[in-house]
Amino acid sequence: MKNWLYILVIALLASCSKSDHQLPIFGHKTVTDQGDTIYSSIQDFEFISQDSLIVTNQTFKNKIYIADFIFLSCPSICPIMTSELKKVYDEFESNPNIYFISHTIDPESDSIPRLKEYAEVLGINHSKWFFVTGSEDDIYAIAEKSYFATAFFDKKATGGYIHSGNFLLIDIHKNIRGVYDGTNPEETKRLIKDLRELLQEQFKGT
Repeated sequence: MKNWLYILVIALLASCSKSDHQLPIFGHKTVTDQGDTIYSSIQDFEFISQDSLIVTNQTFKNKIYIADFIFLSCPSICPIMTSELKKVYDEFESNPNIYFISHTIDPESDSIPRLKEYAEVLGINHSKWFFVTGSEDDIYAIAEKSYFATAFFDKKATGGYIHSGNFLLIDIHKNIRGVYDGTNPEETKRLIKDLRELLQEQFKGT
């Protein structure tokens, strides 16, 4: 009888330990007069998807999502990033609580038809992974102010743009919960692991 009680206690402790573990929250934080901590979150946005549909914050309501910044004529890291993010997509393709958004930083060249063709070649569900475009100002602003990412035109750079190669993990409260090198397969594995932890935290592991 004592052995069973011991096993039960250990199991309960292990369960509590697992549920208590949470990913950090990235970004600026402020403490209110009441002592509450408020973290910076993704600002409201409105872009157009590869299917000419409006994509906003509401598209991701109560969803975990991964964001990145690419451009289709990128001669360096973008193809690697998309290949790595596709691994994450394949892992969670059937999970309705996880979405993806890739912002083009070259909206002049990356037209909606080009984005659609690119998405179709990848063979993704267009209602789960959005390749979006918009004005340069809006895209660059949300990269810098919401995702703390780099994205801007530089004619001296390879391909004409400088941008972050990171994946950003966003929770259902629009907080950044993880940052990952999108060119590193080990970082992709870490992202998959963290996604499972975040699902456990926010959706009880579903």
